[in-house]
Amino acid sequence: MGVLQELVNAVRAGSVEVVDLTAPLTSETPILKLPPPFADTIPFGLEEISRYDDRGPAWYWNNIHTGEHTGTHLDAPVHWVTARDGEDVSRIAPGKLIAPAAVIDVSERVAADPDFLLQVEDVRQWESAHAPLPAGGWLLVRTGWDARSSSQDDFLNADDSGPHTPGISVECAKWLAEEAPVIGVGVETVGTDAGQAFGFDPAFPCHSYVLGAGKYGLTQLRNLDALPPTGAVVIAAPLPIVGGSGSPARVLALVER
Repeated sequence: MGVLQELVNAVRAGSVEVVDLTAPLTSETPILKLPPPFADTIPFGLEEISRYDDRGPAWYWNNIHTGEHTGTHLDAPVHWVTARDGEDVSRIAPGKLIAPAAVIDVSERVAADPDFLLQVEDVRQWESAHAPLPAGGWLLVRTGWDARSSSQDDFLNADDSGPHTPGISVECAKWLAEEAPVIGVGVETVGTDAGQAFGFDPAFPCHSYVLGAGKYGLTQLRNLDALPPTGAVVIAAPLPIVGGSGSPARVLALVER
C-alpha cells in the first residue's frame, strides 16, 4: 500500500483527524480597521447572480466581494514594504503549503493581559519542553483570541489608544525572521502583529521582519486548542492571485489520534 493510500485510510478511519483552522467567511467576519487617512479593506460580501429563477433556472451562484486580507488568510512577502520585490501569493511554491506545525499556548497569559507579547525566551522554553521548531514549518501561537471572533468590537478590542490584542515582540519577530527555521507564523488575531504594534520600533515588526525575510503569515486561525504542541501538519490553501499580496485561505491541520 502506498503512503498516500495509507493517509486516506487513516483519515477515513479517524486515526488521522482533519481539524479545520479556518474562520467561516461571512459579512460579519471581523476585519482590520486602520485609522485615517489610511484605506481599509472591505468586508466579505455575496452578490447573488441567480438562484433557480428566471436569471438561471437550474443553478445558484454568486459574485464575491472581499479583500485579500479578510478572514483567515495568508500574507505573502510582497504584502510589506520590506519585501516589495518578494513573492506574491501566486508564486508560493505548493510544497511550502503543506508543513509541520509547532503550537505554543499562551492563552492563560493573554487572558490576564490582552497586550501580551511573545518573547524569544518563551519560544526557547517551549523548545526545551517539546522539541526544536520544525525546519520549514509554522510557529502557531494559541492565544484563545478566536473565542472573540463572533464580534468585531471584541475581536479588535480597541479604545482611545487603539486596539489591544496580543502579538509578538520586536526582538522575537526579528529572531523568527532571521534565526528560527520556520517558514512563517500563524495567529488567531486579525493580523500577525499586536494591536499596539503601530507604536513599536519598527512599527508592525512581525510584518516588517518576517515578511521581509521572505516568510509568511497566517491570521485569524481558530481551533488551535485541538492541536498538540508538536506533530500536526498544516495545509494552507490560498487562492493563487497573480500579483496578490495575500489571499483568504482554507487552513486545515492533520493530527494523529
